Amino acid sequence: MARAADPTTQPTRSLAPGTRIGAVLSTYHGELSGAMLAAAQSELARAGHAADDLLVVSAPGAFELPLIARQLGVREDIACVLCFGLILKGETSHDQHLASAVSHALQQVALQLDKPILFGVLTCGDIEQARARALATEDGGKHDKGREVARAAIDALAALRTAREVGIRRQNMGFAAPAAALASAPSTTKNGSSKSASAGGKAK
Repeated sequence: MARAADPTTQPTRSLAPGTRIGAVLSTYHGELSGAMLAAAQSELARAGHAADDLLVVSAPGAFELPLIARQLGVREDIACVLCFGLILKGETSHDQHLASAVSHALQQVALQLDKPILFGVLTCGDIEQARARALATEDGGKHDKGREVARAAIDALAALRTAREVGIRRQNMGFAAPAAALASAPSTTKNGSSKSASAGGKAK
């Protein structure tokens, strides 16, 4: 059976120098959300991100993540926001309602701001499932979700940049000349002499 590739050896994109990223960290089971943040920081560093350009704010729990993420996201100097937290299943369906509300609210923040708001909120049946997903492989975890969230952020920023720039350089490369060029181009009279198309122009 083939061994899973080590995520720390996989190639990653580079971030532009000075890219500032926000992170909101739920303090509920903070040791696990903190582990995801640490893995995310490691992955961002591999992409050339400076530690000083990651701004971290704590939240009481998952429910408060969207509001605080929006406060970070509205800042012009913040390119995207990573959100980390944990929702555990209890005796009722409370966890399902909470997870749905948080994911929907974070999506709305992203759409309102036109910025990536990354969902790093674990929704697990028990603490062992959470540990397997939150911890890095070298710490006994299996999924390393923090690193996964950071990679998603890097890829999302690259995709947004492409979406804003794709095709712009070619928009004036067709056969039709721009209207401004046509307006300033000289016209030709019946006898072959040229006449300026600009205001007040007269054939000589």
